[in-house]
Amino acid sequence: MTLLDRILLLLTGLLAAYQVVIGINNFSTLPIIAYTIAFGVLIIAGLLLIILGFDVLDSPVVVIVSTIIPLSLSLGLVWQHLTSYQTIYLVFTIVGFLMIVATRSIPMQNKLATVVLALIHGVAGMTIFLLPVLLSIQRVMRPAFALVGVGGALIGIGGLLLSFQKAGQPILSRATILRILPGLLLLVTLCFVAGFKFG
Repeated sequence: MTLLDRILLLLTGLLAAYQVVIGINNFSTLPIIAYTIAFGVLIIAGLLLIILGFDVLDSPVVVIVSTIIPLSLSLGLVWQHLTSYQTIYLVFTIVGFLMIVATRSIPMQNKLATVVLALIHGVAGMTIFLLPVLLSIQRVMRPAFALVGVGGALIGIGGLLLSFQKAGQPILSRATILRILPGLLLLVTLCFVAGFKFG
């Protein structure tokens, strides 16, 4: 990990900390909790990468922890903007997280863990991407809110790259993924923060 990588990760952590402290003050209780968890995990992930380097990505715990970000973020968005789906999505979030923990904690020889992960990440990722964009297009929110969706798309791309690499079918080489990861995380966080602030 280069000095530039560490600086980019530090900036990511500072932006995420700003969002936790200032960026979500006017929301209701559950979205505040959900967004605080999502951005809090982003801060911790950035700090772990700075301290331990890219080797921390090889830990099996990373899959479980990285699931918290899209699930929490999508829950906050649904709770704020799709009130009729609040309870259903809250149940999906809790059950989905528990299923990922269970399938990743028990050694399995089948593809159930991968299917569960893809399904849950897919629903959460599409929610983060599509909901802000649609709300912006429908003028329910200001156009800048679509940046949250852009951030969701970017983090989804990063997650896919890492997933394929872990599965032994890399789209890009590990070196290339690790080279772009710190900058990608900063760009994702910048999109989230700007989208929430100006949207």
